[in-house]
Amino acid sequence: MATFEFKLPDLGEGVMEGELVKWHVKAGDVVKEDQVLAEVMTDKATVTVPSPKAGRVIQTHGKEGDIAKVHHPLVTMEIEGAAPAQAAGHGAPAPAAQTAAPAQAAAAAPAQATKVLATPVTRRMAREHGLDLTTISGSGPQGRVTKADVVAALEGGGEQKNVVAPAQARPAAPSVSTGRSDERVPLRGLRKKIAEKMVRSKFTMPHFAFVEEVDATELVALRARLNAQLAAVGDNTKINYLPFIIKATIAALKRFPHLNANFDEAAQELVVRGEYNIGMAVATPDGLTVAVVKDADRLTLAELARETSRLGVAARERKLKMEELTGGTFTITSLGQTGGLFATPIINHPEVGIMGVHKLKKRPAVVKDQVVVRDMMNLSLSCDHRVIDGSVAAEFVYEVIKYLEKPDMLFLAMS
Repeated sequence: MATFEFKLPDLGEGVMEGELVKWHVKAGDVVKEDQVLAEVMTDKATVTVPSPKAGRVIQTHGKEGDIAKVHHPLVTMEIEGAAPAQAAGHGAPAPAAQTAAPAQAAAAAPAQATKVLATPVTRRMAREHGLDLTTISGSGPQGRVTKADVVAALEGGGEQKNVVAPAQARPAAPSVSTGRSDERVPLRGLRKKIAEKMVRSKFTMPHFAFVEEVDATELVALRARLNAQLAAVGDNTKINYLPFIIKATIAALKRFPHLNANFDEAAQELVVRGEYNIGMAVATPDGLTVAVVKDADRLTLAELARETSRLGVAARERKLKMEELTGGTFTITSLGQTGGLFATPIINHPEVGIMGVHKLKKRPAVVKDQVVVRDMMNLSLSCDHRVIDGSVAAEFVYEVIKYLEKPDMLFLAMS
């Protein structure tokens, strides 16, 4: 028998830690290969961590609610034969080596120079909030302290060096009194991660929004015809409006590629993506999760209907894989018939745009100087004003609207 120390594997896209939500094993348990050991919550979703080997659990590291760090011990096991090398990727969420590498390098060998590596913008942000950059561990290349690191330090979630931070670094929040009939609900799990990510997005990105209405009357008719045709040939696929919206969005992204992008805070560069991986916000019992439709431009409307349905079910059942939660280039959020008139959604960092789709309902509209009843809905686009101007946002939305109001054009755009 040999002792094997299993370390938390890469969780994808530079995610270096997660909250231990639930243990599925305890010391003394005998586990099979690929049996779930624990559930770990990242800032994207809850993922299950399977065992790379069969054996007996000697020790679990950390308790529920603790933060588990990537490449740190998770479970110590007793296994048959000689101890194997740590298999961080076996049976676990797919690693994102290129993205995670800088953060891992920084964690392994932080910059030893007396002058901290940071951009002027990062230095100004730290100075304005009374933070000493020498107390913050940088996650960028060569240990560079990024704006995201400063935000994390302000939120209390950043990795601090063993230096006493100044007392004035962050003003103490006023306490909230509690009455006898009140209830305190701790911010935990996905809800806590959502809160942290939303603060980071709003803190680092100057948001602005553009809203316009869509006459979806022809879209409603086309959808009905296509669903009837699918049913006639025995295909049970039901196409909702999201596949049409995704296709129209991709057509617009091809004309305005800077919206199909991520912003690299460390390098202060816009990374324009060559793939169209469209995030779809899904409401789950734990909170909002963004599942990613990979290579959405290569899928037909029926294939998009099946894939979005599958991802939605998987999100609500906590069965999404890490690769289905990462790599997004642009996000669409919709609450369907509870979507209201319009909203200003918060951008899914590090993307630079997110589009909200709102309630589709019949309402009066003017067509050829006549007031008629039409199927109408609104679109709201939030953008990062550092890299996207208002005029570009407006033109982008009108390009999406063009394809939704004349949906037959989508078939030309797909060819």
